[in-house]
Amino acid sequence: MDKKTLKHFEKLLLDKRAELQNAYRDKLSRSGDAGADGALDSADEASANYNKEFWYSLSDADRKIMRRIDEALRVIATEGGYGECVHCGKPIQRKRLEAVPWARHCLECQDLQERGLIE
Repeated sequence: MDKKTLKHFEKLLLDKRAELQNAYRDKLSRSGDAGADGALDSADEASANYNKEFWYSLSDADRKIMRRIDEALRVIATEGGYGECVHCGKPIQRKRLEAVPWARHCLECQDLQERGLIE
């Protein structure tokens, strides 16, 4: 992959990373909201607890994506091989990388991974 293309994907990854960080901060600030007097009745408290659990479950998925983004950025910066499937070594389709720039597998290997046939 040429340097211009690598820079393009690096920017996509950095933009997505910033987006996730901002969304995470926003979720945390919203999950702690209370009523005007700072007190919650039992229904509000149950709703707030549900919202916190919901946001934290999303943040687990976000953290997984962040790890993949950091891994992809490291590969771009140091190792080379960005855009190559970690299983078969074939190039990951550009269209796939545009949609999911932290993708580690080509479409065929992603299907195998989702079915539990490869790691």
